[in-house]
Amino acid sequence: MCETSANRSFEGVQSAAAAKSLTKTYGAGDTAVSALRGVTVDFPAGTFTAIMGPSGSGKSTLMHCLAGLDRADGGEVHVGGQEITALPDRELTRVRRDRVGFVFQSFNLVPTLTALRNILLPLDLAGRKADRDLLSTVVRSLGVHDRLHHRPSELSGGQQQRVAIARALVTRPDVLFADEPTGALDSATASTLLSFLRTSCRDLGQTIVMVTHDPLAAAFADRALVLSDGRIVGDIGGPTPDSVLSAMRSLVS
Repeated sequence: MCETSANRSFEGVQSAAAAKSLTKTYGAGDTAVSALRGVTVDFPAGTFTAIMGPSGSGKSTLMHCLAGLDRADGGEVHVGGQEITALPDRELTRVRRDRVGFVFQSFNLVPTLTALRNILLPLDLAGRKADRDLLSTVVRSLGVHDRLHHRPSELSGGQQQRVAIARALVTRPDVLFADEPTGALDSATASTLLSFLRTSCRDLGQTIVMVTHDPLAAAFADRALVLSDGRIVGDIGGPTPDSVLSAMRSLVS
């Protein structure tokens, strides 16, 4: 089908996030569903990975466990070299706040705050000051530098999504998790957004893990993982729309 080593070697590159023998089951007895079946995978720092698979394949569950939004039943999750699987809730919350960035299809902006205050909100909650140089670089690269004093209702959908990405990036997370970030965007805006995500890996050293159903979106990544029935069945280096489509089609052939 495609290259299947989910631990492709990136010599000399530190891991930003990793899973080892990860398992997750929902329900019990006859209704039990195994969402993850012993998944082992590494996400080297400064790389952009797309996670794909049909509905029910486990791609969202994998992302949620890696990000500390859900707890696995077995195995280990590491973020920035720290094992987080068995952390108490308070410490896990701190990891999510300080070491992980999130971008969702729903922008989750606070409607009463300006774009700038939304971007700075995670830092404010953590009692940290913004790196003004990084803030300037991010908002200019995303094209929202002239919209910082507007509230979300005064921004287009694409501008709101870019503000949400800026909010995730200014905390300098070990890894940024993006869940269908282009699902609510038109094709031109989605392409601009994905180009910036790719650039943030190459120029800012940001690590990005993106769940998507779109082969065109996956082609912006350095690699595409393909999941089926809770297992990684493909690891495509330098994905193209055709190689991703071929991998997806093989799952139903």
